[in-house]
Amino acid sequence: MNQDIVILGIESSCDDTSAAIIKNGWLLGQATASQEVHRIYGGVVPELASRAHEQNIVPTVDAAIKRAGIQKEEISAIGFTRGPGLMGSLLVGVSFAKGLSVSLGIPLIDVNHLQGHILAHFIDEEGKDNRHPEFPFLCLLVSGGNSQIVKVNSYNQMEILGQTIDDAAGETIDKCSKFMGLGYPGGPIIDKLARKGNPNAFTFNKPVIRGLDYSFSGLKTSLLYFLRDRMKENPDFIEQNKEDIAASFERTVVEVLMHKLTLAVKQTGIKRVALAGGVSANTKLREAYLEKKEKAGWDVYIPPFSYTTDNAAMIAMNAYFKYQDGDFCSLDQPAFSRVTI
Repeated sequence: MNQDIVILGIESSCDDTSAAIIKNGWLLGQATASQEVHRIYGGVVPELASRAHEQNIVPTVDAAIKRAGIQKEEISAIGFTRGPGLMGSLLVGVSFAKGLSVSLGIPLIDVNHLQGHILAHFIDEEGKDNRHPEFPFLCLLVSGGNSQIVKVNSYNQMEILGQTIDDAAGETIDKCSKFMGLGYPGGPIIDKLARKGNPNAFTFNKPVIRGLDYSFSGLKTSLLYFLRDRMKENPDFIEQNKEDIAASFERTVVEVLMHKLTLAVKQTGIKRVALAGGVSANTKLREAYLEKKEKAGWDVYIPPFSYTTDNAAMIAMNAYFKYQDGDFCSLDQPAFSRVTI
């Protein structure tokens, strides 16, 4: 009889402290502690984030284990986010994982945060649809720090077909919110406003980049100059048109993302297409995927909203795959603030 594989996943790459328990690929319990303090600063403050992780890590892990209904002695291995992310935040999760692995006498498994987002599509949950893409498939990974088209050949073999050469899509949307004086994080704010606006009210410049790479810095500059010029004519322009501005800008970002993704599908012939990362929560982007499913015959995989943000379930899922291959790491492995797929 095969022994159960119980993985504790720990995620601390940015401002969310998260822990999750996965048993044989099924999510048993998860707990996440968010940090509201960053809102007043308009972005994540690294020093404050790391201090909050130190306060949250123990109660968060304890809550995940209790929700899973297991004892810590049942854990087979600990998977942790090694990078990329904020170094101070990563160090809290890495150090805790190492200490717990020594005390329990169980292996450590380092996980790439970006791969974790992609492999969230393989988590099984009680009462859920639990559809998983077959290998190979394409994945559009879009977040505050990354915009990539990835060809996923297996859980541990991924190839970047295209990526942003400057700003990420999520960062660009956050800047849109900041330029309009609407607050942080900008993604949910712009999304909510855009639902009430006319997406064709205004036009912004789209970048022209060869191949499958992205660029969003020019689009961000286009918005900045647009707002500056309109505010000179009418100081109340943003307030009077915020829904239309949000909808038009969001439409432009999604069109840029989907144009290159469509090219990738044509070039590879792969119509299994997944979506991952924080921006995968965006309503317009999800609608664009469903439209491709209906009109182009794509087999699409859109993550539940709970897996669009940073979460430990995706880290535990990645570690579960690596555990089966005996792919463990030593205690002397450092965290990495910058690392690719």
